[in-house]
Amino acid sequence: MLVKQISVFVENSKGKLSRVTEILAQNGINLRALSIADTTDFGILRLIVQNPEKAYDVLKQNGVTVKTTDVIVVKINDRPAALHNVLARLSEADIAVEYMYAFVGKERDAAYVIIKSDNSEKAVKELSKGGITVVPAKDIYEM
Repeated sequence: MLVKQISVFVENSKGKLSRVTEILAQNGINLRALSIADTTDFGILRLIVQNPEKAYDVLKQNGVTVKTTDVIVVKINDRPAALHNVLARLSEADIAVEYMYAFVGKERDAAYVIIKSDNSEKAVKELSKGGITVVPAKDIYEM
């Protein structure tokens, strides 16, 4: 149920982000979702990609500082309180959310939320018990 996220450390200067996307494009790796957080000197680009193992390898081979992290992806309906229900369930189970970001898929009236928690296995169990759809990695990679 866990999805491999690629985290890339990118110098905060012209052309560095484009270099990462160029490497992925040249190797036929499609992006599913992304988030970037920056500081004055560098940014952390977080990516969900079609083929995380290949993405990791080609980025590493090209001198990019990269790592993989397991994250959870949940599918929520586009309605009030949908995200709150996910976060409340995690909070009630004493699971911290380290960060999260979202993307929309091809399905209408739904969104996908990527969650990095302090206990992914427990989070998956709690979310599933609460009727929240935890999306398998294969389904995300094949979108």
